[in-house]
Amino acid sequence: MIRKCLFPAAGYGTRFLPMTKAIPKEMLPILTKPLIQYGVEEAMGAGMNTMAMITGRGKQAIANHFDVSYELEHQIQGTEKEKMLADIRDIIDNCTFSYTRQAFMGGLGHAILTGETLIGNEPFAVVLADDLCINDDDGVLSQMVKLYNEYQCSIVAIEEIDPSQTNKYGIVSGVEITDGVYRVDTMIEKPLPADAPSNLAIIGRYILTPDIFDILSQTAPGKGGEIQITDALMTQARMGNVIAYKFRGKRYDCGSIDGYVQATVALYEKSK
Repeated sequence: MIRKCLFPAAGYGTRFLPMTKAIPKEMLPILTKPLIQYGVEEAMGAGMNTMAMITGRGKQAIANHFDVSYELEHQIQGTEKEKMLADIRDIIDNCTFSYTRQAFMGGLGHAILTGETLIGNEPFAVVLADDLCINDDDGVLSQMVKLYNEYQCSIVAIEEIDPSQTNKYGIVSGVEITDGVYRVDTMIEKPLPADAPSNLAIIGRYILTPDIFDILSQTAPGKGGEIQITDALMTQARMGNVIAYKFRGKRYDCGSIDGYVQATVALYEKSK
């Protein structure tokens, strides 16, 4: 059973400056909830109750959000506004949160490796909070947990993208073993369109087996001088131990202004 979910949340969010000068990008609101809360709720829906946060300087607002605010709760106790905190109180009451800091921005692979002490020797999920995924039924992580129970290996969520955009994503190719499920044989970080093996792009949802930590510790910096999770996963893929899954649902890239606005509009329309 997968109990833990890792949230890399140490990035600067420079595409949203000056807003992110003082506010973590993971705390940017979609309607009345911050992005990272949507990710935690998705993990809870998949049966996870231990949330491991990789943070950095200036990210105290994340820990404060997932903690009790006695003064605020006392102030609104007995009023109509009290129910507005019901969702976050449910998270606080039913989840355990742990935090560690990423000392420097060394890539997603480095961020995941930083979380080893929080995860230990067990399979775990990874959520990138600025990829907001909306579903009418099972969330993306719930879908991936079912696949993990069947295949018992690392899994990455993928979607088809415009081939001209491959230089923005990790790109995979492989053999389709059942509808929307691929056994990965190639994985490249942000290739130029001419070098891309497909238009199947990895999005911010992973399930990883614990041997990934040993692999990451031996993975040399790659694209951009950073430790890339795609390079480490490629080591697993050579042994047939990585599945790519074309998930059900809609994903919004809330790390970009366009995607953030689209997600806000979509959830507003859905709430009406």
